[in-house]
Amino acid sequence: MNGLVPLPRVTLGVMLGMTCGFTLAATPEEKIASAMSAAPPSISATATILDWPADMTAEMPVLRQGTNGWTCLPDMPASSGNDPMCLDAPWLDWLHAWMNKTAPATGSLGFGYMLQGGSPESNTDPYSTGPTDNNEWITVGVPHLMILVPDAAMLEGLPTDHNNGGPWVMWRDTPYVHIMAPMPAYQPE
Repeated sequence: MNGLVPLPRVTLGVMLGMTCGFTLAATPEEKIASAMSAAPPSISATATILDWPADMTAEMPVLRQGTNGWTCLPDMPASSGNDPMCLDAPWLDWLHAWMNKTAPATGSLGFGYMLQGGSPESNTDPYSTGPTDNNEWITVGVPHLMILVPDAAMLEGLPTDHNNGGPWVMWRDTPYVHIMAPMPAYQPE
């Protein structure tokens, strides 16, 4: 595949947009540094680094091949926050399902890091693009670890309030439900 990873070709355009401010203007080295800032160096130092394509019909280029099974992406170009991410294999599969609006096949625990925080988003609707009266809009991106579980029933009884001062269940009652665990931000040296 010439070092390229196929990108699902659906409404990711809403999330990324067709113009890629930071990502297109940044050098490959800056994109790699952005992607690596999403997780502890023990993970990101040997992770595969992918880039967001400028055209949603294009493939997702590999900026650096990794060896540890993790995949990191730089800041999303069209989002308002600083939201690079590092994902293990279950989370990468989850991301592709979310981008394609299909149910993820979460057969095992999965972990994803977003230690730079993220962008404003709904706590209840995985496709919401702005605040409403009932979508529990999160205005500040908090550095976090994301946890997938193989059975959503395992999350019953856990808090869903993102203002509770600790972990919470996000996107409950959807196929994309997961745990958000606040973490300290990573500051690259």
